[in-house]
This record gives sequence, C-alpha cells and structure tokens, in this order.
Amino acid sequence: MTRNCEGTEQLQTKKETIIKMKNIIKKQQKTIFIGFMSVALFIICICTVCTAYAADKDNAKTPVDIPGLTYDHSMELSYAEEFSVDYYNDGYALITIDQEGQFLVVPEGKKAPKGLEKDITVIQQPLNNIYLVATSAMDLFRAIDGIDSIRLSGTQENGWYIQEAKDAMESGKMIYAGKYNAPDYELILDEGCGLAIESTMIHHNPEVEEKLEQFGIPVMVERSSYESHPLGRTEWMKLYAVLLGKEDVAEKAFKEQTDKLDKVLTSDDKDTGKTVAFFYINSTGAVNVRKNGDYVSNMIELAGGKYVPEDTGESDNALSTMNMQMEEFYAKAKDADYIIYNSTIDGELSTIDELLAKSNLLADFKAVKDGNVWCTGKNLFQETTELGTMIEDIHTILTTDDDSLDELAYMHKLK
Repeated sequence: MTRNCEGTEQLQTKKETIIKMKNIIKKQQKTIFIGFMSVALFIICICTVCTAYAADKDNAKTPVDIPGLTYDHSMELSYAEEFSVDYYNDGYALITIDQEGQFLVVPEGKKAPKGLEKDITVIQQPLNNIYLVATSAMDLFRAIDGIDSIRLSGTQENGWYIQEAKDAMESGKMIYAGKYNAPDYELILDEGCGLAIESTMIHHNPEVEEKLEQFGIPVMVERSSYESHPLGRTEWMKLYAVLLGKEDVAEKAFKEQTDKLDKVLTSDDKDTGKTVAFFYINSTGAVNVRKNGDYVSNMIELAGGKYVPEDTGESDNALSTMNMQMEEFYAKAKDADYIIYNSTIDGELSTIDELLAKSNLLADFKAVKDGNVWCTGKNLFQETTELGTMIEDIHTILTTDDDSLDELAYMHKLK
C-alpha cells in the first residue's frame, strides 16, 4: 500500500515536472517569438526608411541634359514650388513651370543649341516687347524694375491699380493689345513681340496659344497664383528676373518681404488667437469666402490670426473661393473678432453703414459691434510683391492697442 502511494506520488511529481517544463518551454517560445517579431519589425522599419530615402534620391530633380551645354547650378528657392531654374554655362538658363513646360533662355548674341528637345521652348534675350496678359505678373516686373520690357498689355489702362503700369499706358510706352481670348495679332506682330505671358485662362482658348506659337511667339503660362504660401507668389519675381538678367535685383526685393515675415513670426505676439473673417458680398447677396489653404487664409494664419469660417474645404488652387448664403455665413462667422472686407471685386467701402447696406445681418457681428472692421484696397490682388507687407498689416490689426490707427499699407478701417 505504501509502495503504491509512493508510486502515485512519484508519478504525480513527474507529471507536475513535465507540466512545468512545458510551461517553461512555452514561455521561452513566446519570448523567442516576441524577440523575433521585434527584430523583424525593426528590420522592416529600417527597410522602409531606406526605401523612402532612396525614393527621395530618385525623385530629386535631375538637370536636363542639353546638347552642347554644361549644367552649373540651380536657383535656390525659399517658398515657390511651381517653378525651378537651372543654370548652364555661357549664361543659358532653363526655366521649368509645373504643368506648363520648359523654357530655355538664350543670352543675347547666342543661339539655341542644336539638338534641343522639341518640347523645350526657346526665349531669346533681350526681351523688350513682352505681351503681358497675366495681371498678377505686372507687379513682379515692377519690383525688379522691368516694366520697360513690357510693350503690350492684356489689360486696359483703367484696369490697372499699379501706378507704374497706368503711367506707362498713359505715356504710350505700353499699349493695349487685346485681352487673353481676343489678342490683336497684327499689333503684336508689328511690335516684334518676343514673349507672351498668359494666365491659366488661356487654356480655355487653346486656339489663341496655338496661333501665337504659329507666329513664332513663345507663350509662357503664369502660375504664381497656384502657390500655397503667400511668399511663394512673391518669389516668382525671381523667374521674371531670369528673363531680364536681373536676379540680383530680385534677390534684394524678395529679401525685404521675407524679413518682414520673419519679424512677424519671431514677435512675442506671433499667435494672437484672434479670429478673422475675410469676404465680400456679391451681386446676388451671397458671401464669397476664401477656402482653407488659400494664400489669403494662410496670410491670416501667418499674421497670428485664425481664419473663419473654418469648414470651407481645402483650396484646390483652381478654385480658391466659394459662395455661401448669408444665413450660413452668419452662423459660422458672427463671432469673429475682426472682419476684413475684400473690396477688389465690387469697390472700396469707407464706412460701416456702407457695409451694413449690403446686409443688415452684419450689424449683429461681434467685429462690427466692437469696431474692428477693415477694408482692403482695390490693389490687393495686383500687388503680389508686397505680401510680406500685407501679412505685417494683418498682424498690426490683430495686435495694436492704438484706436486711432485707421490706415495701413493695404487696408483701412471702416468707421
């Protein structure tokens, strides 16, 4: 009986030992598995990083191989993403504009290299008779002292808010040659036009672009308005400086604007938390607002404010604004700390009463009650070289304690 009990105890002990060993083995297997998975995940992460790095290297822009020319360097850009410039020996430069093609700028007295790819458009210097249709480019030429290079305008004299352009047209140095969809081909040819600078509106009339090119006139489509960062637009002055050989002038003018932005971004009150509504009321009574991500809403954010309404969708660049009914706008923006009324479409306002005449619902807006209503000048969208100054203006509006301040570079207060 005793032996049986001892045998049973020994058997039980063996079973317990076996169970313990199995548990230990399971734990070890689990530890090994976890260790293996950790190593595997680590290897995957390393491979992902390496792949991404390799992809970045592969995606890095490779300079175009141009027969007879040697690549030298590329232009350094701070904010612009819609164009690039590569420099070659003997003063040649290749401009690449996103979705619009490439342009080889050929120095005066030199010729385009033989064997140049057919899809690269040749622009021969000097350029003295430009046909400028893209209104946003005029101020960029003004900033680099290049308006004298523009002989032909796609905008009539009364359509310009840039004084130098108005003066040039009044004196006859610049003449009207028809708008983008109806150019005066005979005049353009008679004036020996060496380049047409168009806005993307030209794509609605491709036959015009084709006709100009048939006459041997290069067509460059301007895309500065597609830049998401405000100073990306301003930086397009560097592109036009390449055409005129004025890169040094452009660098200096551009730095003035980046310095102004840097001053705002490094100020003690760079983030005010104040909300700003930027809009205008169209002829049907609807409210036209900027979409989120548009350069105007970005300027407000850079100035330390917060753009409202918030849920206007992301700007797709092709359409950076949207309309909403006043009742919807009222619900979303009535508590805005500041109002900036966009006067570039339907004219400048001088008083609060003129604003309220557009909609009496605006009387209930916090900004109206507090007297924080400002209006842009009509030159706002034509003057693209002073966006740093505009950001500075908005920052001043949001931070000033001076109630007597009612006039800034691009805005004035409504009373």
